[in-house]
Amino acid sequence: MARSQPVKAEKIDEWRWRLPREGKMRTEGIVYANESMMFDLRKDQSLTQVTNVAWLPGIVGASLAMPDIHWGYGFPIGGVAAFSVDDGVVSPGGVGYDIN
Repeated sequence: MARSQPVKAEKIDEWRWRLPREGKMRTEGIVYANESMMFDLRKDQSLTQVTNVAWLPGIVGASLAMPDIHWGYGFPIGGVAAFSVDDGVVSPGGVGYDIN
């Protein structure tokens, strides 16, 4: 997914942000970060990567990003997602793929 505009983020509480389901996203994104971290995250593509993971077939629950989130190769580093055995995917772009 190529985004031409910033990812929308709604503050849930002091430590969590919701990236609402939009377009072809199958679920929402949840980012664990404080305000300062979210300011920095808007400078790269890591939030877009959280929304990209939410597009993947068979995702179960939200596309998550832990406080160590940063821009990765496919998933953001610090990204977490679960997929259905029946109709989900196995993603080689998940966390760790970029480490040789």
